[in-house]
Amino acid sequence: MGCVAASNVVPFRRVVSPPPMSEREVGLRRRGEQRVLMETVYALGTMVVSAEDRETKLTASRLQVYGFLAIEELGEDGRGRRLRPSEAIRARTDRPWRLSKPAMASPVTIPSLEGFLFEAEPLDQPA
Repeated sequence: MGCVAASNVVPFRRVVSPPPMSEREVGLRRRGEQRVLMETVYALGTMVVSAEDRETKLTASRLQVYGFLAIEELGEDGRGRRLRPSEAIRARTDRPWRLSKPAMASPVTIPSLEGFLFEAEPLDQPA
């Protein structure tokens, strides 16, 4: 009898797990995720995050704390309710969110130098 080659043998290989990341690498990854999310929202104007996407919600809530994003929780009727940072940090998976750029105040104007702080006032007149 001869040797029969078995073609249905599947080798089991050990999966090598990647080495654990240092705190610095974790921080760099998190910062990169925040930057990508912020740039995406700023480019699109608004972005809807699904209800189950907890990681994106946590990243967005961090950005909201620093004032980079505005977060609204979308209701059944599609209307949004603005979330406070204390509400957003919980990142519930009940409802989807709408991320948008925060409303900016009017641009700051710099007054002309004439008649501004540098003009000498007479000392005998009250200001």
